[in-house]
Amino acid sequence: MELRHLRYFIAVAEELHFSRAAERLHIAQPPLSQQIQQLEAQLGVELFQRKTKRHVQLTEAGQVFLQEAYQLLAQLEKAIELTQQTGRGEKGKLRIGFTSLVTYNLLPVILRRFRERFPEVELILQELTTTQQEQALQERRIHVGFAHPLLEDNTLNQECIQREALIVAMLETHPLAEQEKISVRSLINENFIMFPRHLGPGLYDQIISLCQQGNFSPKVTQEAIQMQTIIALVSAGIGIAIAPSSLQNLQRSGVVYRAIEENTPLVETAVVWQQEDMTPVLREFLQIVRNIC
Repeated sequence: MELRHLRYFIAVAEELHFSRAAERLHIAQPPLSQQIQQLEAQLGVELFQRKTKRHVQLTEAGQVFLQEAYQLLAQLEKAIELTQQTGRGEKGKLRIGFTSLVTYNLLPVILRRFRERFPEVELILQELTTTQQEQALQERRIHVGFAHPLLEDNTLNQECIQREALIVAMLETHPLAEQEKISVRSLINENFIMFPRHLGPGLYDQIISLCQQGNFSPKVTQEAIQMQTIIALVSAGIGIAIAPSSLQNLQRSGVVYRAIEENTPLVETAVVWQQEDMTPVLREFLQIVRNIC
């Protein structure tokens, strides 16, 4: 049985007339009659009662088969539509890794735009450090990540989407908070709250490099994995923190942010993926990212 048999049968069943069904299908009437006879032979039942050579009526079996044929064609049309949508990147899943830093400016805008354009794509978000994202991409647990170079895996595709300077987060009651800009050298005696190097070597090394410009090594008294935790510890008076400028969007009671007087290293944010794992959904997502950034 072929798909055309179903279409021919439905046309005859709806018209109950071979000539009208043939006109509707843009074929001659004799081949149509032959196709219906072949279908009946395959099924082993009569689908139509022939009142005249051209005018017919559905048998009870024909009525049942008509309903099933409608369902089969509807399912086929649904399968075709779903396949086409998936091929266009309009359907599917996308697993996204991200660091906490990108949640303060870039990521919400990107996700909102993508949702507006592709509402039927399921987004699965995982907060991961840069190192964890590299591993997740290698193990195919995520499709794309937002991380901070330098990356250890040079086989990954990456595009820089943002560069930002470093700033200082401190208590609003700190004596240095009265200044609009703070010299790195003035932080020599401060207690630093920092991100562990093994989880984010790029940012860690940039902060160390900045302090070395002031001829000192920072006194790290506390480490924290999440940026919001670092700022919470600043709010608790544990110490000061040097962080990317986008962190200013994280408002915390008692904490102020100040620019650094000297030129600071620029913290890069990159979108990262495996080219060999490119899918239509990922392709469309990357295009949204490029349009925004």
